[in-house]
Amino acid sequence: MFQPRIPVNPLPTGLVTPLVQPTVPAEIAPHHTPDAAACNHHHAPAPAPSSAVRLTPAGLAVVVAGGAGAVLVVGTVLVSMLLAVAISAASVAVCAVVLRSLLNGQHRRR
Repeated sequence: MFQPRIPVNPLPTGLVTPLVQPTVPAEIAPHHTPDAAACNHHHAPAPAPSSAVRLTPAGLAVVVAGGAGAVLVVGTVLVSMLLAVAISAASVAVCAVVLRSLLNGQHRRR
């Protein structure tokens, strides 16, 4: 059950062949292009392939709207977390003041 199995393609003849067939080296022969010095006129250099993503105006609007939405959501979450911490701190401070006044009141009565 835990031993690896190599996938095979069983044929109706009973012969078992692997799924990947070897390629023939003759099919991958390199192409020979004529040298650039063979012609006597000047060519413009080929433009360098650009890796920059090009956006249409609609695509740009979608990206801007998505970014603004993400900023609003993250900002809302962060502000709510800050408010939760502030409310918790205020309630703990109120509890501490009440406990201190109760404990001081007991010491004065004795």
